[in-house]
Amino acid sequence: MDVLRASSSTLVHSPYISTTTRRNKTQFLKPIFHHLKLKLTVFDSSFTLFERNGSKSRLFMTLPSSPASTTESIEPPMLELEADGCEKERFDWYSHWYPVMPICDLDKRVPLAKKVLGLDLVVWWDRNENEWKVFDDTCPHRLAPLSDGRIDQWGRLQCVYHGWCFNGNGDCKLIPQAPLDGPPVHTFKEACVTVYPSTVQHDILWDIIMKKKPPYVPVLDDPSFSRLMGNREFPFGYEVLIENLMDPAHLPYAHYGLILNSNPKVKVDREGGSPLGMKVEKLDINGFNGKQDWGCSYFIAPCIYHAFIDVDQQNGSAISETEKNFGVWIDKIVPRWMFHIGQNLILDSDLYLLHVQEHKIMELEATNWQEACFVPTKSDAFVVGFRRWLNKYGGGVVDWKGKFTGALPPSPPREQLMDRYWTHVVSCNSCNTAHKGLKTLEVMLQTMSVISIGIVAVTKQNMISMVAKSTMVSMAIICFTASKWLAQFIYKNFHYHDYNHAFV
Repeated sequence: MDVLRASSSTLVHSPYISTTTRRNKTQFLKPIFHHLKLKLTVFDSSFTLFERNGSKSRLFMTLPSSPASTTESIEPPMLELEADGCEKERFDWYSHWYPVMPICDLDKRVPLAKKVLGLDLVVWWDRNENEWKVFDDTCPHRLAPLSDGRIDQWGRLQCVYHGWCFNGNGDCKLIPQAPLDGPPVHTFKEACVTVYPSTVQHDILWDIIMKKKPPYVPVLDDPSFSRLMGNREFPFGYEVLIENLMDPAHLPYAHYGLILNSNPKVKVDREGGSPLGMKVEKLDINGFNGKQDWGCSYFIAPCIYHAFIDVDQQNGSAISETEKNFGVWIDKIVPRWMFHIGQNLILDSDLYLLHVQEHKIMELEATNWQEACFVPTKSDAFVVGFRRWLNKYGGGVVDWKGKFTGALPPSPPREQLMDRYWTHVVSCNSCNTAHKGLKTLEVMLQTMSVISIGIVAVTKQNMISMVAKSTMVSMAIICFTASKWLAQFIYKNFHYHDYNHAFV
């Protein structure tokens, strides 16, 4: 994922740019909700808002827990990353909330398969209780995936392998193969499905454990902010994704020409790279607080990253009322899929870099991350802070409970690695609808072209004027050309668009 930009500079890695604007504040919030999937696969990510106007800009990335408290001060780049042997606290990965999906991208008609923290889950809408449910994606009968099932006429989740049906509490309500006059085997506890705690907050479905509610971010529910959400899967793991979100130094390089970057006082190259004053101030089991020249940042373990940027301080300019309201009304006019086109390009511009980076780290088999990476400047302070948190409280790695060995599969071809259709379009309601509509339009243009030429070909010489013939031939050429252009547009924006850094 990647940080975004607002009116000046911001970070955002991965998903997309969203915008929110409010009276005197522009929050450049970009939550990236990314499920702790197996490291060898991609991460599911949901992203949300980034404001475009105002005096403040915020970046918001997510993968949630609880706010950090104060325990210690750290001066970057912090070369001692090893966990303290006397440290008694250990981060429990399975007692925190994780964002599963934006509600706008869930379909109430069908169950959806998701993987969170190595757990195979199925998300479905229980119309009897009017709420989303999250179950273990395994039928207790013969272990078939419930996500390949359906919602039956009574609103129950049905396994399509043998027809077993389950209500919103995970209780089996029907075993078609059981005799009606026999023992009620459907009531046995062995026939039940595991149900995971879930809740909806900020129009996002959160899942897995925790007595408390997910971390609350007030601006996400503030109607004076615009909010754009999305989701995407990534071919790299949790650690690499989090690091990239916390790394503003890569923005002018990996995303050159794609995001707005501030003009530093000292510009050392074309892209505008410059020294960044960053430091981790407080770090404990819940995450850490960070300070940089342009604002503050918070890492709320395990998956929320929230950055504040003072745009006025950066450009020293006042913001008009029109500018303040721009982000709010523009999102009501422009379809969400059009924003996602630009945001996917941003994500693709460093996706390959991160995928290869992860493989190289794994190949080195470094027991200490810093044995593999040389991080001598303060611009890497947050990345080093995250690695220190991970080593000190998480044992250096995500606790997969034996679901993942740590081995990565071979890298697929570049076109498959950077595929947009299966990693985003199919699971995005807006992009999926747009893709189907544009494909239909492409076929219509091709059909109109063929029909126009056909009419001219079969019409007798004296039955149609030369002007009419010329018009129909021209229409055929225009429709054919438009269909070819549209086919290329669809492919580049909904399937695969390579990014070559050498030509930007």
